[in-house]
Amino acid sequence: MLSADAASERSQPIERTQDGLARAKAEGKTLGRPSKTTSAKQDEMKAKYAAGETVSALARTYGISRASVLTVVNP
Repeated sequence: MLSADAASERSQPIERTQDGLARAKAEGKTLGRPSKTTSAKQDEMKAKYAAGETVSALARTYGISRASVLTVVNP
């Protein structure tokens, strides 16, 4: 009996969290961490990468990690 109550108590916060996330999405709110680069900067990075600039140079220029640059140029 007590284990059934404990299981339902554990699932309630998860359900509330999922309901809140669904409501936020329905309201059009952006979820997750904000991007460090704008779409204009991403377009610039793609063009420079296509022109032959290295990933490391792009990372230094835009102040982001190499992994972030790779995510942008190789989706």
